[in-house]
Amino acid sequence: MRQIKRNLRLLLLAIRTGYLKRRYGMNIAQGALLSSKCHLDKTNPKGIYIGEESYISFGATILTHDFVRGLHADTFIGKRCFIGANATILPGITIGSNSIVAAGSLVTKDVPCNSIVAGNPAKPIRHNIKTKKYGKLCNEEG
Repeated sequence: MRQIKRNLRLLLLAIRTGYLKRRYGMNIAQGALLSSKCHLDKTNPKGIYIGEESYISFGATILTHDFVRGLHADTFIGKRCFIGANATILPGITIGSNSIVAAGSLVTKDVPCNSIVAGNPAKPIRHNIKTKKYGKLCNEEG
């Protein structure tokens, strides 16, 4: 029963991702996983780029426009990244591959590859990390 629920959930998430790609023209790589409760900016949807095997958690918001400044900018998330719950990525930001954005973080500057950022505003707390599928941190000891 548990496996059926898991497969059904993955199917529904794949349908949603396909819809976002076809309807809005978002650039979401094959194998990326988006929570059903994440928020992707539909004001400039073609400006969203999400890399392979990345995971966007519930409540995370990815913006591609700033109404106050009249800005429309592309936002990039690299391969094998994890965007934590309720994190916010501002427009024009690039999250490097193999990076983790901690839950509740506000990302105002580009995130280098292979790093973990946290806080408001998000600051690097760890460098030279390795991630695997969906941004899961690799065990460095073995």
